[in-house]
Amino acid sequence: MTLLDDFMVRALLAGVGTAVACGALGCFVVWRRMAYFGDATAHAAILGVALALMFSVSIPVGVLAVALAMGFLIGAVSGQTIAPDSMLGVLSHSALALGLVAVSLMPSARIDLDAYLFGDILVVSRMDLLVIWGGAILVCGVLAWRWQALLAEILSTDLAHAAGLSPRLDRVILSVLIATVVAVSIKVVGALLITSMLIIPAAAARLIARGPEAMAAYATAIGAVAAIAGLHGARAFGTPAGPSVICAAAGLFCVSFVVGRLRGS
Repeated sequence: MTLLDDFMVRALLAGVGTAVACGALGCFVVWRRMAYFGDATAHAAILGVALALMFSVSIPVGVLAVALAMGFLIGAVSGQTIAPDSMLGVLSHSALALGLVAVSLMPSARIDLDAYLFGDILVVSRMDLLVIWGGAILVCGVLAWRWQALLAEILSTDLAHAAGLSPRLDRVILSVLIATVVAVSIKVVGALLITSMLIIPAAAARLIARGPEAMAAYATAIGAVAAIAGLHGARAFGTPAGPSVICAAAGLFCVSFVVGRLRGS
C-alpha cells in the first residue's frame, strides 16, 4: 500500500494541482476581464463529456476539444452584429443546455452528471492526478514563456505591436490555456464552478499584491489553501467537496478584502 492509495491524499493533490493551474492564469482572466469567456468555455465542457462518451474517447480529451472549439468560436463571432457579452451569453448557455440534452439522450452511458457539473474530487484516480498536474505544468510553462508579452498587451496593445509582439497570438494562447484548465479540472470542481477557481483566488490576490508576479504567487497560494480548507470542511461537515472549496476561496477573498482595506487606511 502506498500513500496515493488514500483517497484524501489524492483529493488534496488534485486540489493543489488545480490551484497551480488556475493561479497565474486566473490573474490574466481578471486583468483582461475574461470571466464570461471562462464561463462559456467551462459550460461547453458538458457537451465535451457527452461527445467523449459517444465516441468512446477519454473525457478530458473530449472536454478539451469542445472547450477549444468554443474558445475559437467566441473569438470568431465576438463583436459581429451582436454585443460581445450577449454573444457570450448565447454561446455559454446554449452549449450547457445542448450538453445536458445530449447526455440525457444516451441511456446506455451511465454517468453521474452531478460529478461533472459540481465536481467529485474525492474519487480522483492516479491517472486523474497525472492529467491535472500535467496540465498545471503545461499552463505554468506557457505562461512563464509568454509572461512579458502577455503583460505588455494588457498595458497597451499599441505598445505590444510596436515591440513586435502579436496580441492576437497571445489571445489565442490564453484561450487554449483556459480550455486546458477546464479539461483538467472538471473532475475537481465541475463545469459550473471552474471559473470560480480562476477568478476568486486571483481577485483576492489583487487586493493584497503589489505587482503582477506577486499577484500570481498569491493567487496560487490562496487557491491551494482554499482547496485544502474546503476538503477538510467537506469531510468534517459532510458537504459537497467542490462547492466547499469554492466557499473556502470566497472566505479567503473576504479576508483579503479586509486586509486590503486596512492597508489602504
